[in-house]
Amino acid sequence: MIGVELVKLVLRPRTWVVLGMLVALPTLVAVLLAITDVAPGPGEGPPFLSAVLSDGTLFPLAALGVVLPLFLPIAVAVLGGDAVAGEVQSGTLRYLLVRPVSRLRLLVAKLVTVVVFVVAAVLVVAAVAAVEGRLLLGTAPATGTVSLSGSTLTPQQLAWRTALALAYMVVCMLGVAAVALFLSTVSSSSIGAALGTVGLLIASTVLLGLDAASALHPYLPTRYWLAFVDLFRDPILWDDVVRGLLVQLGYLVVFSLAAWANFSTSDVDE
Repeated sequence: MIGVELVKLVLRPRTWVVLGMLVALPTLVAVLLAITDVAPGPGEGPPFLSAVLSDGTLFPLAALGVVLPLFLPIAVAVLGGDAVAGEVQSGTLRYLLVRPVSRLRLLVAKLVTVVVFVVAAVLVVAAVAAVEGRLLLGTAPATGTVSLSGSTLTPQQLAWRTALALAYMVVCMLGVAAVALFLSTVSSSSIGAALGTVGLLIASTVLLGLDAASALHPYLPTRYWLAFVDLFRDPILWDDVVRGLLVQLGYLVVFSLAAWANFSTSDVDE
């Protein structure tokens, strides 16, 4: 079942269109930076964008910082929202369940497919941005990459910290995927499930800017998305990274279980 869902993911034109759109914006940013040679000032714009003119090896992180707050979550919400609701809309869900496949196994296959898409999206954006950074923005200075704390990182240190940052971003999107999957089991409309997920993320962002909601801030899904920048301080500041992982794993577990509980008892004959 997982293999079938993965093949469907690869063969759907929508998957490649979404990946292309995710790559397009960072590519445009790289071209504009290379042409104008003007980057945002320190602390302005997405993380690392102000440093890429002098160190193109940081552009994968800047590119992910560009797509992480909006475009990547929307892509995950669309795919996750379509996981079950899309089958209901097309009338294929009840035919899938006629086969000797349990609802749990089908739901796990759908979740795994979304997880694979998240990993692929992060790696594709990072890989394309790495090539663009080297070709358009140059390589790191001979002395090495400068960390956010002012110290110098060796290529090996930069590589493993970047790998940790990519893994962290994947986990952040898994919370979004679980929410979208749950709403996909609640709604018969894939668009409705996707919009519900995006609405939750917008509400989280709004509440983060509201002091009256400060008690809720540590538990909001978007609160620690950009904590990956702390991996590039010296020494690494782990507090927000660990909190972010715990929050996202909490959303993943709670909403995955809620999706299973709802899907296992729902009527799919409609």
